[in-house]
Parts: sequence; structure tokens; C-alpha cells
Amino acid sequence: MTGYAGRSEPRRMLSLLWREDPPPRPGPKPALTVDAIVDAAIELADARGMDGVSMRAVGERLGRTGMALYSYVPGRDSLTELMYDRVHEELAAAPGSSRPWRAAVSDWADRLLAMHLRHPWTLRVSFARPVMGPHEQSALESLAVALEDTGLPPSSRRGVVAALFHQVRGTAATVAEARAAAAVTGQTDRQWWSRRAAALRQVVPDFVERFPATVRLHADPEPVTEDDGPFLEAPARRAYRRGMSMLLDGVAAAVADHSESPG
Repeated sequence: MTGYAGRSEPRRMLSLLWREDPPPRPGPKPALTVDAIVDAAIELADARGMDGVSMRAVGERLGRTGMALYSYVPGRDSLTELMYDRVHEELAAAPGSSRPWRAAVSDWADRLLAMHLRHPWTLRVSFARPVMGPHEQSALESLAVALEDTGLPPSSRRGVVAALFHQVRGTAATVAEARAAAAVTGQTDRQWWSRRAAALRQVVPDFVERFPATVRLHADPEPVTEDDGPFLEAPARRAYRRGMSMLLDGVAAAVADHSESPG
């Protein structure tokens, strides 16, 4: 189920995200902190997925009751926003303007993709409505800084931002779903395709004649090499690299056209 940011009261939620200091309260020092709660929730989500995260489960992980957490975090929706923003801290700060824009953008996309794959539950948080926390904003700022060096107008840069987010999240979702499918079904992708292809040849013996362009699309498969590494499964890694290269080629062409345009 997709989650949407902004379901909590805006002022309080943003105060939590940006860690606005609350007014001092009389009495003993609080036993917990928002950061400790968020860290525990992320550990649970990484291990069990978002379905395994509840105020009660997080409280148990911290040796507290679920009700004890409500003094710090209004509820599970708010906790999800805090978790989502926190993991964006894994992306480095904005690169310096001396770095070539293409290298900076490519590196940014790789780091965002790696973050989503370390925390696949983040893909269940819609980016149609941003959380607007400090770490998510810093991640966007990094990209915005790099794209300013292209010299493209803001409207064009916004289009590039949208394309990059879709490319990264789409790839992350595909890989995460493939990994989950293997775990749930007990079949690797190779086993699944082998069995399915064999059955398809029996059911549709003229498949090649009926769908020749599709068959040609998958001709000349590339061998798996050490360069494919553990970052992504090899086919997804190659598709991601090719797609990103073509996307950035398009940006480079737009930059060249813009620089040559009068005025």
C-alpha cells in the first residue's frame, strides 16, 4: 500500500522533521528521543518491511510500550515520514560547482538508487507529495546544484529532475520486486524464465513468427562480467546504465542546443 506524506498536522510534523526544539517541560529528562525511535523503526522496516512496523513493535524494540512513543511521535504516519527523511541522510551533501554536471548527476542517481535498495520500504512512500524534511531536501539540493551547471532554464531542469526520479525509482522497484519474488516463490529469475519459456514454446509454437520484433529485442544477450558487481542483478544493472546514459545524452544535447541558441 502506497503511503502519502502530509497526513499529520503540518506544523507539528515539520517541527519534528526539522527537529525544532520543543518548549522545556518540568519533570525528569525524557527516557526516549525521536531519533532513537526513528532508528529503531528503520531497523524493523529493513528487516521486516513496512508491514512489520507499528508503534507497538517499535516500542518493544526499545523496551517500552507502544503508547510510550506517542509522547514523541503522533503516530505511524508521522513515524513513516521521519523514517523516510532520515534514510536520505545517506546521500552526501551537494557537490561543488567545480565538478562536471554529468558526473555529479550520475553519481547522485547511483547513490539514490543504492539507498532505495538498502531500504526498499521507501518505495512505498509516494514522491507525489514530498515529506519536505531536511535530508530529503538536501538530496534534492544536491541534484539542483549539479543541474544549474548545465545552464538550462528552470523549466528544462525540472523536466530532468522528474525523469531522473522516475528512472531511479523505477529501477529500484523492479529490482526490489525481483528479489521479493525469488524469496516468496522459491524460484530464481533464471528458474522462472526457464520454466515459463519452455511452457510458452509448447502453448504458442509460432511465438517467434507472431512477435519477431520482441524476439529481436532480446537477441545478442550480454555476458555477465565482474563489472556487474553486487550492486544490482546484472540485467537490471545494464538496463539502468544504458537508460541513464541515454537520458544524460539527451540532457547534454539540450545543453549544447541551449548554448548555441541566440540570446
